[in-house]
Amino acid sequence: MSTNRPWVAQYPSYLPAEISETSVQSLVELCAENSKKFAQNTAFENMGRKMSYQELDKLSSAFAAYLQNSAKLKQGDRIAIQLPNTLQYPIAMIGALKAGLIVVNTNPLYTPREMQHQFNDSGAIAIVILANFASNLQKIVGQTSIKTILVTELGDMLGGLKKVITNFVVKKVKKLVPPFQLDGAISFSQALESGKGQKFAAPTIKKEDTAFLQYTGGTTGLSKGAVLSHRNVISNVLQVQPILNNSANGVLAPEDVAIIPLPLYHIYALTATFVYMNGGLNNLLVTNPRDLPGFIKILSKPFHTMIGVNTLYNGLLNHPQFSEINTKAVKSCSAGGMALQEVVFKRWLEKTGIRISEGYGLSETSPVLTYQIPGKEKMGSIGMPIPSTDIAIMDDDGNELPTGEIGELCAKGPQVFSGYWQKDNSSVFHKGVWFKTGDIAVMDSEGFFKIVDRKKDMILVSGFNVYPNEIEGVVASHPKVLEVAAIGVSDAHSGEVVKICVVKRDSSLTEEELREFCKENFTSYKRPKLIEFLTELPKTNVGKILRRSLRENTGVAA
Repeated sequence: MSTNRPWVAQYPSYLPAEISETSVQSLVELCAENSKKFAQNTAFENMGRKMSYQELDKLSSAFAAYLQNSAKLKQGDRIAIQLPNTLQYPIAMIGALKAGLIVVNTNPLYTPREMQHQFNDSGAIAIVILANFASNLQKIVGQTSIKTILVTELGDMLGGLKKVITNFVVKKVKKLVPPFQLDGAISFSQALESGKGQKFAAPTIKKEDTAFLQYTGGTTGLSKGAVLSHRNVISNVLQVQPILNNSANGVLAPEDVAIIPLPLYHIYALTATFVYMNGGLNNLLVTNPRDLPGFIKILSKPFHTMIGVNTLYNGLLNHPQFSEINTKAVKSCSAGGMALQEVVFKRWLEKTGIRISEGYGLSETSPVLTYQIPGKEKMGSIGMPIPSTDIAIMDDDGNELPTGEIGELCAKGPQVFSGYWQKDNSSVFHKGVWFKTGDIAVMDSEGFFKIVDRKKDMILVSGFNVYPNEIEGVVASHPKVLEVAAIGVSDAHSGEVVKICVVKRDSSLTEEELREFCKENFTSYKRPKLIEFLTELPKTNVGKILRRSLRENTGVAA
């Protein structure tokens, strides 16, 4: 580690400069320890159904046995999980890890095009998918290597009459399950039942073995799989657990309730859940946090901590039913995924008495690199590096710049990934060890970091990365489009939204036609909210489109 670490002097007494090396070799071992230590505690809760750590251990082992015996999957095979926040997610994820598989976390709202790219790039040969989205899989499964298909319905883990009613309402009343035909698919429930009668042979899993392929755009272009090892994620759990567990309002304890409204396929929620499991907490999974009245109903019962993004906290603050939220037992709240606005921080503190602690990181870093440590916040900054993490501001040649000078934020630590799945990673690291985040930043004399420019042209929509190259590549494929440029525009609700500037090839092209095309090809957060037709796009004298010029001439989204 570097000796130039002024931030360590700011650490509170409970935070060590370095995390201790653990004997735990894998996330599987970590979960096994938790299942013994907190056996009767509730591990996960969803839609009123509680699942203990002991039950989670048994069900995930049954799923692992099914994957080994019936599905004939081998250690190192990739399995996609395409589910919202339900009890099926942790069972499938931990079961897959127990079988030595690599989990490919997949956004359930991906379009068929996005699914096909991710499945083919990862080489996934199995998938667990919610029935609501199975029709999309049907459209592309023949162009992938997927052979094992496990389909689950929303209420499958609720049991009894509640399962029957929930699945009936979702399918027949709300009509949220389009018809699909997937040859050879079996139900997730059948897989669990089958696995209970089969023998599970635990493979040897080492720290450096890959646990997850966490898909992200990297710095540009199509989504790439960040290779996260068991060591990467365990390290980040140990790095942030002291911070998440401690606050001025109390220390988190076993059986405390942690609200998880962010999707488990997102690295922030994924790692936070492992942190809370390591402390014996009850992870209350929120399936649809966009339903704010329904979410507030969940928050009307006592809870102790919550993770979220700026837009979620802001949405709650501005909801007429905010007063119904029960914050009496709350000890801490955390934010990540996008910048926490100072006005949201102050209003939340004013209304609840709770400080929102903010973290900064990337999918490639498991994810946390820096944190606004409770009581040490410096608004406008991204906080200070967490234990066992080095951050340096570097020039383009990898030379470290003095305090106060602006350059690229580069990081190293045990949570930093090894590279992108099956890609050339020669340009990803300086000197083979310093990960180049692409963010332009500056460090002050106390060790606080501030982001001063953006990751090239990346657009951040409600905590999700959107890359112009992908948007432009798809929109340009429309036969009536001549040229297109995608940029981010400030938005009060989601931080930024996507805007496309289009030059028509065919004058008959309409905004409605283009919006329908985008709806078919992009998940919701990637779809352009603003469309502007231009006669030409600004370019350099070598023909490169000047996105910066387009941004400078665009205001705030209405």
